[in-house]
Amino acid sequence: MSEERAGGGLIIFGTFIIGLVLSQIPMPDMLIWARPAWVVLVLIYWVMALPHRIGVGSAFLLGLVMDLVRGSVLGLNALSMTIIAFLVLILYKRMRMFPLWQQSSLILVLIGINQLLFHWMQGITGTTSDSLLFLLPAAISALVWPWLFLLLRSVRRVFRIA
Repeated sequence: MSEERAGGGLIIFGTFIIGLVLSQIPMPDMLIWARPAWVVLVLIYWVMALPHRIGVGSAFLLGLVMDLVRGSVLGLNALSMTIIAFLVLILYKRMRMFPLWQQSSLILVLIGINQLLFHWMQGITGTTSDSLLFLLPAAISALVWPWLFLLLRSVRRVFRIA
């Protein structure tokens, strides 16, 4: 049992690293706002699937890493990801029961909240734009969610992560 937990921790960590890499891949200027929120999607999945292992503390640390990787003001991603993880912890039992299309609509709302929080905090620090394009990743993330959910669920089952 302890071997499964240790191996599972490495797999979970690896999925977060892959999410970080996907969030930093260069894209053309016209598609920069169409990037899904990979790290937040992976965080939502693991909080929903394993709430006893991944929670608010993990979200805070992951947000700090995102702040360092993106070069943003320290704590902006950490606070928004902590709030999203808290919301998912409240809703995870319901989210598990929803079909994928309803989960996608909830992902749209959760990523939208994340984007709004991050944009609001950027506005406080004076590093924001006046466009509403910052909400586009929420829609793209909702479209990506079913495939990411199925992929991560199969990874969890293959490696028997519990």
